[in-house]
Amino acid sequence: MQRRTMLTAMALSVGVPATLAAGLGPAGAATPPDTLVIAKNIDDMITLDPAECFEFSGGEIVAQMYTRLVMLDPKDFSQLIGGVAESWEVLDDGGRLAFKIRPDLKFHSGNPVTAEDVAWSLQRVVILDKTPAFILTQFGWTADNVKEHVKATAPDRVELTLVNRFAPTLVLNALSAGVGSIVDSKLVLEHEADGDLGYGWLKNQSAGSGAFRLLAWKAKDAVALEANPDFYLGAPAIKRVIVRHIGEPATQLLLVEKGDADIARNLSPDQIAKLTASPDFKLLAQPKQSILYIGLNQKNPLLANPKVREALRWAVDYEGLVTNLLKGQWQVHQSFLGDGMFGALNDSPYRLDIEKAKALLAESGAGPELKITFDVPNTSPYIDIAQAIQGSFGQAGVTVELIQSDQKQVLTKYRARNHDMVLMYWSPDYLDPHSTTDYFANNPDNSDEGTAKTIAWRNAWDIPELSERAGEAALEIDPEAREQAYLDIQKEVQASGAYILMFQQVENSVLRANVSGYVSGPTFDTVTYAGVTKS
Repeated sequence: MQRRTMLTAMALSVGVPATLAAGLGPAGAATPPDTLVIAKNIDDMITLDPAECFEFSGGEIVAQMYTRLVMLDPKDFSQLIGGVAESWEVLDDGGRLAFKIRPDLKFHSGNPVTAEDVAWSLQRVVILDKTPAFILTQFGWTADNVKEHVKATAPDRVELTLVNRFAPTLVLNALSAGVGSIVDSKLVLEHEADGDLGYGWLKNQSAGSGAFRLLAWKAKDAVALEANPDFYLGAPAIKRVIVRHIGEPATQLLLVEKGDADIARNLSPDQIAKLTASPDFKLLAQPKQSILYIGLNQKNPLLANPKVREALRWAVDYEGLVTNLLKGQWQVHQSFLGDGMFGALNDSPYRLDIEKAKALLAESGAGPELKITFDVPNTSPYIDIAQAIQGSFGQAGVTVELIQSDQKQVLTKYRARNHDMVLMYWSPDYLDPHSTTDYFANNPDNSDEGTAKTIAWRNAWDIPELSERAGEAALEIDPEAREQAYLDIQKEVQASGAYILMFQQVENSVLRANVSGYVSGPTFDTVTYAGVTKS
């Protein structure tokens, strides 16, 4: 590129104004003081429509562009605060919730945010029925009845009637998920095609009222955002954010070293140690609720054998991976609720025991020639973890064929139930244990046409009785009884589920020393750019 930096070329390629692109300067120069540049692997981004987005990177971006009906307080993520809703009240003993809409709130387009926008946004999620729709349809809302149960009753008031009753705190937490993002209905409907509610258009656009608006997104290249000066919590201090897709940690290291990026998000432990030895950089280590696990497709007769699944749990070197490879970025955690979540099981009974794994495989009757394919994202640390597991499984007598693809391709195959084993991550959609329990322990219809696209369904784990118990736990009002229900469910999943639950994330981000106010938060979509400043 001669002396024209990759950063400048990227900025122009995604439509950032030429004046900004020109200001990004020569290689090795600091990024502009009003622009935050993040180097991160974002190859899992599929859509920016909050009714469809269910990937880590996309969810992070959507969270910057939209205001949700209610929000997690970025200063204390254990607390809910008003978003588009200024306040709310619980009616009819929890059967109905009413929300007062914040006055004078505007979308990026300049259109006012109304109660009709709120009702339409939630209705749209249910009617489109994309992957995350279950977060709302669990309340008994369907395409046929949602307009009856989710409606604006005044210009500044929305009422939600629950067909299936849940604890009000659970409902409010669910509305703080990405599907609770309030969309500019007037703008989106201007782009409607063949009754699609603007779905085709909104995949690559934004129509929110959040801290930032979308300038451009180019897949596997970059996302560019511009600050919303009218954001209801105050205008962001940083004027623009560019999230660059940099899949290779070595390239991320180079960019942040030279000043072409302000934050690097996917560095290896050794790279982090190298950078943070200098006063020019600092480490933000944030415990997350993200869980790393192996999905075991029960359509494969080998993996449907309980003895085989148990054997594989004893063939993972959990401590070795954490100590030698993951080094502070993940910790051993063998249940699906992360440490810190209400009801989390923190017992980790499995360790590497090759002889025990061999004995269980012999008892299984599966035969001597055991071969499994293993789908894995082709980036660090996932491929490194998969190769280590391939080695330890081989010691136990199981031949593993690695299939490496980008995260988008792995997710597409996983969602179609076309894998044998898959290395995958999970982060809750909202901070209530039901969010994760519903995904790991609920599969009401195990047919390929099943509508609840949970992780249990993806792995074809047919669990009608456990599904019923998971639903009952969400309805339990007594805190102690509810906690015990989640502990019992986790113990069953840990011992016999269609997964090998392994690690909980501690996200390590390296920031240049002049960057402050970046918030990672406990989940994939609690990352917050709005408070970032650069000195």
